[in-house]
Amino acid sequence: MAERSLLLLKPDVIHRSLVGTIIARIEARNFKIVALKMFDLTRETLDEHYAHIVAKHFYPEIVSYMTMGPVVGIIVEGKDVVAGMRQLCGATNPAAAEMGTLRADYSNNIGFNIIHGSDTPENAEIEILRFFDADEVCSYERKIIA
Repeated sequence: MAERSLLLLKPDVIHRSLVGTIIARIEARNFKIVALKMFDLTRETLDEHYAHIVAKHFYPEIVSYMTMGPVVGIIVEGKDVVAGMRQLCGATNPAAAEMGTLRADYSNNIGFNIIHGSDTPENAEIEILRFFDADEVCSYERKIIA
């Protein structure tokens, strides 16, 4: 099986009608989307997902941001997809993101940084299980490869 990564398009992406634009950028990198859904996040899920920063002073702002609307969860698959998606997303702080990355192109505020991407293949597996059931993930062979 190819490497997989979890992406979360954050609520500001939905509010700004950028979902299609960002998906097009992912597909342009030739990563295969194997799952896609829109859903609301709960405080319990956020506490689990962001366990490493729950005690930080800025965590309540993250909870407020991540619950201001739905997110779009995406599982992408491909060779070195975790590193490739991290590169496409850009630095967490959009001010430090390289031009041409999603965060540099569509965000200018670390508090509204538009996207989450798994940071390691191991964490991707954990995160995928947190947000997707096995029957929500499609397995298919591409018939046309760019």
